[in-house]
Amino acid sequence: MHKVLHVGPDTCAVVSTLLSEEETEAWGVEPYDVEDAGRSCKALVRKDIVRVVDIKYPLPYRPKSFSIVLVSDALDYLSDKYLNKTLPDLARVSVDGLVVFTGYPRKQRAKAAEVSKFGKAAKLRSTSWWSKYFGQISLEENEDAAKKFKLAATKMSYVSNCQVFHLKSFN
Repeated sequence: MHKVLHVGPDTCAVVSTLLSEEETEAWGVEPYDVEDAGRSCKALVRKDIVRVVDIKYPLPYRPKSFSIVLVSDALDYLSDKYLNKTLPDLARVSVDGLVVFTGYPRKQRAKAAEVSKFGKAAKLRSTSWWSKYFGQISLEENEDAAKKFKLAATKMSYVSNCQVFHLKSFN
């Protein structure tokens, strides 16, 4: 049984998809307001499957609660001060690792709607910046997972429009 935590906008959609997978339990953290969300999303929030939580503060989960933590489009909006607290906390709740999806610098511009929704424009950091940062907080790349992802992406002709990092959990 895989226990997965998704963190980021559109968590309800991701969690709904994961819940349809065999042998997968899924939960989510939506870092932004779900006031305009649909009925199915609000039902997931009522059932406490998806929580609306400010990720700048400790997550409401015990250490090693999830096999894997998926983080998409959530870290780009954090200042370095909060990133230093949030990413180690995400690693704290995972057993087998984290998969982090972040934007590419100079390839995208924040849309006006995103700036108002998130309060500020995304801070798109380079691959080398992220690699150095992960090393500074003692998160190592999971090379086996990265190779498997790359192989599967190639087989499916998948071309990512974001950076994808596979990281090991803290021991």
